[in-house]
Amino acid sequence: MLPPMSTTQTLAGNGTRAAARREERVRVAICGAGFSGLGMAIRLRRMEVEDFVVLERADDLGGTWRDNSYPGCACDVPSHLYSFSFAPNPDWSRTYSRQPEIWEYLRDVAERFGVTSHIRYGSGLREARWRPERQLWEIETEDERRLAAEILVDATGGLSKPQVPAIPGLERFEGRWFHSAEWDHGHDLAGKRVAVVGTGASAIQIVPEIQPQVGALTVYQRTPPWVVPRTDRDLSGVERRIYRLLPAAQLALRAAIYWGRESLAIGFRRADSWAGRIPQAIARWQLCRQVRDPELRTKITPSYRLGCKRLLPSNEYYPALAEPNVELIADAVTEIRPHSVVAADGSEREADTIVFATGFDVVEPPAADRIRNAAGRSLAEVWAGSPQAYLGTTIAGFPNLFRCLGPNSGLGHNSVVFMIESQINYVADALRAMDELGLASVGVRADAQESYNRWLERRLEPSVWNSGGCASWYLDRSGRNQAIWPGFTWPFRRRTRRFDPDAYTLTPRPSTNGRPDASQSAADARRVPGRVRAQPSQPSRDPLAHLEEARLAGRPEPMPDGEPAAAPAVEAR
Repeated sequence: MLPPMSTTQTLAGNGTRAAARREERVRVAICGAGFSGLGMAIRLRRMEVEDFVVLERADDLGGTWRDNSYPGCACDVPSHLYSFSFAPNPDWSRTYSRQPEIWEYLRDVAERFGVTSHIRYGSGLREARWRPERQLWEIETEDERRLAAEILVDATGGLSKPQVPAIPGLERFEGRWFHSAEWDHGHDLAGKRVAVVGTGASAIQIVPEIQPQVGALTVYQRTPPWVVPRTDRDLSGVERRIYRLLPAAQLALRAAIYWGRESLAIGFRRADSWAGRIPQAIARWQLCRQVRDPELRTKITPSYRLGCKRLLPSNEYYPALAEPNVELIADAVTEIRPHSVVAADGSEREADTIVFATGFDVVEPPAADRIRNAAGRSLAEVWAGSPQAYLGTTIAGFPNLFRCLGPNSGLGHNSVVFMIESQINYVADALRAMDELGLASVGVRADAQESYNRWLERRLEPSVWNSGGCASWYLDRSGRNQAIWPGFTWPFRRRTRRFDPDAYTLTPRPSTNGRPDASQSAADARRVPGRVRAQPSQPSRDPLAHLEEARLAGRPEPMPDGEPAAAPAVEAR
């Protein structure tokens, strides 16, 4: 719990008084220096806002592309799309980039746009608390810094807390075990008996890479994934020269990739859609072509609709499973013994090394325990295992907090960088609106958030992500889909182009007598003398009420901001 701060407050911990530190005041504090954090920092600089810091727990930038360095780690979205629209890279070496190249791209972008001097390394978030009397976030970092920020941007993402299942006996295992996101590069796998637990996005990249060097490889699979062909190849020197000389050619390719992947949503929005059968037929064709053993093929054939779980591209995974030193166990792990792994069918296999390719805790990421509202409740406590937000970006009860890739902003078919840039647009326009209206804080209204989430749930219900016949990490403990945006991404971009003050409670900055005015609606804020109008004066109403009206009237539901418009081009801004 953070007490009210003074500029020379003395810190104390474990009974020892620390040196007095001054509280640093900034306009914006960004937590995390991955894609989201760097993108937000670059936008601030382009807005000529220099009063910000980026708090990074590690000693380098890169986020998930710094942490995940396991063998074969690569992106499952083509390189020309998995990058910032304002910073295309003509020198990608492959159509699907590997981890070192993406990490280097992020370093280059940070240097090129001049944000590295704003990053505080080794300064991860310990706690942030909203102080309504100051209209500020009071922040304490792991290196004992204290800051006061008007705006807090949580850009830590959902892939930052590795999830290791609580398997009985793990603590007694006498070999070496680690999570794929914490790969032990000093541990030699040559000739070892290795168990890989999980068959998700990381596992299908790890298995083909380590199979040739290990003595025996056992893969434990609870549910088989759908694996589609991966159109990966080296990019020639000629192609790269063309992209350098003709940037429009690379942007055209980026747009083509975007719309190609966007078309997958046609078959995913409804679990019974005929359009979804086409990519599923392609995946089944690859399975039959690459796996000749009928018993193995039966084990790895999914029984649910393609898209219900994450879509996994690979040309090497199925052939690796068919190698003589690989065995696939179609059961969960139920026990670990000092030198072996026991499956649910009771079978036991010896192991020297265990690799947990079991994903991340996306429901309660680390920052959720560390960000607290005015009442002292953390995000994790408010969410209670079922995260909700407004536009995946703002959360009721947490003023001036913006989250990148928050609830229901993840994707099952396209590039999340597109969603990140959309949310950055929204945050930037919120800052502009705060300046124009003279606001100290903006907090999304609970009724607006609830209406928005009811709309999400109705859209998700018939989709393959909810009704495709599988149990995925998209669904929380209550069965609610808290991860996925329900359909095409361009409506989300359109929806986040402008900050919508009518969905928020707005608090003006203190008046000339030093006392803050009362919190008020957007309509009230427009009547504050000297404020710039956000839009023509009109009665305040629930900005999402038209969704409920459309449902009751039997009309098709529009997007939350009104009727759909033509899709925008993929921008390079």
